[in-house]
Amino acid sequence: MADRLTQLQDAVNQLADHFCNSIGVLQESSVPGKFSGFDKQEQQQQAEDNSLLFAQLIARTAKDIDVLIDSLPSEDATVELQNASIQRLENENEEAARKLKDIVRKGEILLERIQSALKEIADAQLKSQSSQNTT
Repeated sequence: MADRLTQLQDAVNQLADHFCNSIGVLQESSVPGKFSGFDKQEQQQQAEDNSLLFAQLIARTAKDIDVLIDSLPSEDATVELQNASIQRLENENEEAARKLKDIVRKGEILLERIQSALKEIADAQLKSQSSQNTT
C-alpha cells in the first residue's frame, strides 16, 4: 500500500507542478498593456498552444490520481477480505515458483546436454588433429 500512496503523492505533486507552470505561462503570455512592435498573432498562438498543453497535462494527471485512489483499499475491506486476497496472492506466488523451478530444471538438463555435446565435439577435434599430426 505504501507504493500506491507514494505514487499518489507523486501524482499530486505533479499536478501541483502543472498548475504552477500553467499559471507561469498565463503570467508570461498575458499582455498588461499595448506596446508597439509586438506580434500579437504569434503571441496568441503560443498562448493557445501552451494552454492546450497544460490542460491536457492537468487532465491526464487528474485521471491518474483518480485511478490511484480507486486502487487503494476501501474502508469496506474487512480483515477477512484482505486475508483472502493475501492468500490468493500467496497461492499465485507459489504456483509461479513451481513453474520457475520446473523451467530451471529443464534449463539445467539442456545445459548438461549442450556441455556434453561440446565435449564430444572438442574430443573429436583433438583426435582429428592428433591423427593429422602423426601422418
